[in-house]
Amino acid sequence: MALALFASIGVRLVYLQTADTPAYADRGLPDRLAVVELPAPRGAILDRDGEPLAHSVEARYVFADPTRVTDRAATARALSPLLGVPASDLAEKMRKRNLPGTDTPLQFVYLARGVEIGTAKKIMALDLAGINVHRDERREVPGGDLAANLIGFVSQDMNGLEGLEAKYDDVLRGQAGKRTYEVGLGDLAAPIPGGYSRTTQPQPGSSLKLTVDRDLQFMTQRILAKQTAKVKGSIGAAVIIEVPSGEVLAQASQPTYDAANPTKVGSPSDRDDAATTFVVDPGSIHKAITFGAALQEGVITPDTAFPVANTAVRGGVTFRDTHPVDGRTMSIPGMLAFSSNVGTIEVAEKLGKDRLFDYQKRFGLGQVTGEGMPGEAAGRLLPPDQWSGSAYGSVPIGHSVDATPLQMAAAYAAIANNGTYVQPHLVKETIGADGERSPAAAPATRSVLSPDNAAALRRMMEAVTTVDGPDGQATGLAAAVPGYRVAGKTGTGLRYDGGKQQPGEVGSFIGMAPAENPRYVVAVFVWSPDGGGGAVAAPAFREMMGFTLRHYRVPPSLTNKSPKFEVFPR
Repeated sequence: MALALFASIGVRLVYLQTADTPAYADRGLPDRLAVVELPAPRGAILDRDGEPLAHSVEARYVFADPTRVTDRAATARALSPLLGVPASDLAEKMRKRNLPGTDTPLQFVYLARGVEIGTAKKIMALDLAGINVHRDERREVPGGDLAANLIGFVSQDMNGLEGLEAKYDDVLRGQAGKRTYEVGLGDLAAPIPGGYSRTTQPQPGSSLKLTVDRDLQFMTQRILAKQTAKVKGSIGAAVIIEVPSGEVLAQASQPTYDAANPTKVGSPSDRDDAATTFVVDPGSIHKAITFGAALQEGVITPDTAFPVANTAVRGGVTFRDTHPVDGRTMSIPGMLAFSSNVGTIEVAEKLGKDRLFDYQKRFGLGQVTGEGMPGEAAGRLLPPDQWSGSAYGSVPIGHSVDATPLQMAAAYAAIANNGTYVQPHLVKETIGADGERSPAAAPATRSVLSPDNAAALRRMMEAVTTVDGPDGQATGLAAAVPGYRVAGKTGTGLRYDGGKQQPGEVGSFIGMAPAENPRYVVAVFVWSPDGGGGAVAAPAFREMMGFTLRHYRVPPSLTNKSPKFEVFPR
């Protein structure tokens, strides 16, 4: 009987010490319970080959139980040099107070997050009352500024603040866990073996696998930085899209910043993704949309030619050609090669404002692409019922139109893709903590041009990089890539910020190669308040496209040369 009695008492004691029920916790335990947060590992951001662009590494967080800190001032002074936090801030955090709206003392407060393991060991060696450390993580960005304007950054608490880190915060963040356990009183403030304990395990976040190629991204940023450095006070954007997938292989901004030190920038705008937030009127690169619409609607054919005056007056505004041809009969390839404003306005007049507006929308202008970046600008189109007299001249040549570099790159990708628009996108798939892969939703597609008309437009746009003869030089010769056929267009536009026109101009070049069967579209935009962007956009394109073609081992167009163009047919 005695043995049975002692056995039953023993079982009861074990039950009381290990019971994991609210009822037990309510009977005097709150004063002896400690709660420790268990952070959920944040998912990584990977490039298309699985290489990390941003990921988390093991660290420690330092926390205090204010009810057990014996000397706030001395504790703060001891921790300050190790944590790099002013002692006054630490002392304030350790001040005794109750949980908001309750009489329950606060027993957990973060002092620092993402602390290096070596530093945490030094803190523990101090054996400070009420101070402890626990496993944490710290965000690392191995490439520094590599794709920084895309990736963005996180707060000290590992919450996404900008870029993809913010856009996909709910995917990357995961769900924190919690450990609640019984501790001794006073100097015995340590977990009681066999005491009350409850642990909710953290749920790790998922990782994002992007379409971006880190090697191509690196070279794109390097080339853009080198070229924009030649133009005072400039802002640059570059986008490389794969045809026909619509995957964005590189998207660069200049200036950029180190995502590991996001506050160390000349201006917060240096962290912007220029490709999706930089609003311009695109200028002459818009002419590809005008001519593409005219081809599709049968207004022109590849053989169309007509006399082109040096000027055209619309709504009392005079529009001039920078390469005046004095009324000579000019071909459509010639109008593209010499970027004829007057010829483009004449073609648009035959097309009509309603049809031009419809094709602008089909090509993706006036609406966000949904690529995946937060804060993407939609741009603006001028509805036909709001056209003034001068709009008949300005809209066809890319003025009175607001667009982003990405929107224009996607429009050209439709021309490259046999007339089918494919939504540009940055995210390839998500990868769960368990390794399960979930492909991103298929991009939206729509037909804009027929394959024949898209091919015809590409052939005519090759004149921009090839025409060089007694009648003059095409505007895009500096964009030609040796060994490859290139179709594209130069542009000179304006920049708008907050709806206000800015000084200077935006030079641009968008092209595709190999023109006979395009694999890639590269778009480059450079703004300077003093002008000069046009002088560097085409050379930057040539370098970027050349590297892209070599990087992906695309054979040169050796046996398939560009056609010869007659600018002024007799």
